[in-house]
Amino acid sequence: MDQTLFGSLAVSFSVTGPICLVLLLGVLLRRWHLINDGFLEGASKLLFQVALPTLLFISILKTDYEQMASPAVILYGLTATLVFFLLLEWLAGLTIVERAKRGIFVQGAYRANMGILGLAYVSNAYGAQGLASAALYVGVVTILYNILAVITLTRSLQPNGQPGFRPILKGIATNPLIIAIVLALPFSLAGIKLPGLLLQTGSYFADMTLPLALLCTGASLNLKALRSAARLALHAAQIRLVWIPALITLGGWALGFRPQEVGMLFLISAPPTAAASYMMVRAMGGDSALAANIIALTTVGSLITTSIGVTLLNLAGLIG
Repeated sequence: MDQTLFGSLAVSFSVTGPICLVLLLGVLLRRWHLINDGFLEGASKLLFQVALPTLLFISILKTDYEQMASPAVILYGLTATLVFFLLLEWLAGLTIVERAKRGIFVQGAYRANMGILGLAYVSNAYGAQGLASAALYVGVVTILYNILAVITLTRSLQPNGQPGFRPILKGIATNPLIIAIVLALPFSLAGIKLPGLLLQTGSYFADMTLPLALLCTGASLNLKALRSAARLALHAAQIRLVWIPALITLGGWALGFRPQEVGMLFLISAPPTAAASYMMVRAMGGDSALAANIIALTTVGSLITTSIGVTLLNLAGLIG
């Protein structure tokens, strides 16, 4: 085998391999009854309300703004997300007869699990500095993700189909991830140092976030839903795992972003559909089975597509 290709495959495995193994461990622990529904429910709340916000807060606090993703990259990420959302809304309106499934398809296709798997990929590829540089990008795009999710699901699932501003504003104001980002920015921009005791305590929560989240993701993987995946779920998975990461990465490369920024764009856009999409659909009375199918398909498929993408980027000298 060609040495360059072999080296690229090794880099790819170093990025996706540990994540794959922890996901598999989550599946096994669930099967061995060491993880149950009660644990998953409690851990999910802890992750969403405490651990992941702490990780984002600490990462932004430690950000070296000279190494941070440039404002142009952040603006590009926001613009690309909005463009894909509008295209998916248009496509869903043309091709999906059942209105109630349109928002589920749209959310499943555009909403990547970048807060957990995306950051894990970046951390494995670029280390702590890469994680810090990606934190603000993830935080800002997360805000847009939540706004668009409320809009598309309300349009397709609510009788009048018109989302009100109040639930959108409430969702933004009470989102723990958004709160953590808003609180961290003044400290980071002003160069304010937290007391060592608080910083070390916060680091404990931040350090446990990715391993615990990956275990829960693996334990939550619905293999029965994967076997019964519908054609609509397959289309959403293809868009989520292939077209969106490829186009976002090629666009960043064409605009002349730094190699690490192009690699970061791929790693953050390559993850599967966020598990939060299932919870939102279920809470709003939508087709939760379709949402579960999309998550299951993309979770398994992303391990393959991300490995291929990392290998290609390494061969191009953008990762490694």
